[in-house]
Amino acid sequence: MPFQRKRSALVVTEKEAKFLENLTASRTEPYSKVKRATMLLGYARGESISSIARKEQTNRPMVERCIDKALSGGIMTALRDLPRSGRPRVITDEDKAWVIHLACSKPSEYGYAAERWTIAQLARHIREHAIEKGHPSLTRMGKSGLHNILAGADIKAHKTAYYLERRDSEFEEKMAQVLVVSAIFQPKLDGLFPRKFT
Repeated sequence: MPFQRKRSALVVTEKEAKFLENLTASRTEPYSKVKRATMLLGYARGESISSIARKEQTNRPMVERCIDKALSGGIMTALRDLPRSGRPRVITDEDKAWVIHLACSKPSEYGYAAERWTIAQLARHIREHAIEKGHPSLTRMGKSGLHNILAGADIKAHKTAYYLERRDSEFEEKMAQVLVVSAIFQPKLDGLFPRKFT
């Protein structure tokens, strides 16, 4: 009794077949994409899943997933990775708020001699006090993670912004008078107190 396929056949147009053939011969496309194109082309030509798996030196489930994606969403869907949910967020908004609160306060309030935080010092303080303050997810806080949190809040705890303020509105006038007076009296002072050259 001949083998009966459980899955339906993958019907590709002439244009799609040419596209898949070009992909299988490509040396610039990602390896996973080339491998999937080879699997799809083989299945479209009538090869069994087992023979495709043997030829591609992979397992049946991988070939089956690729073909199922093509049957449900088309060959372009099968060629790319599906989006994944990713790792769940570990650092909560409360954790970030505590970090920002620390960054906005002075280290001297926590027993340090410095007047402003360095990134390394703030990260170390966070790691040491995270559990007692109820933020266990911050026990492995590094400089890069801390930098990301502070950058998101537009805080630069390790920098101090300086500004110049002109306090005397008549400063330039007074400076000009001092320069004029010194220019007038400098030759007379040089005559009274001659310089000694050695």
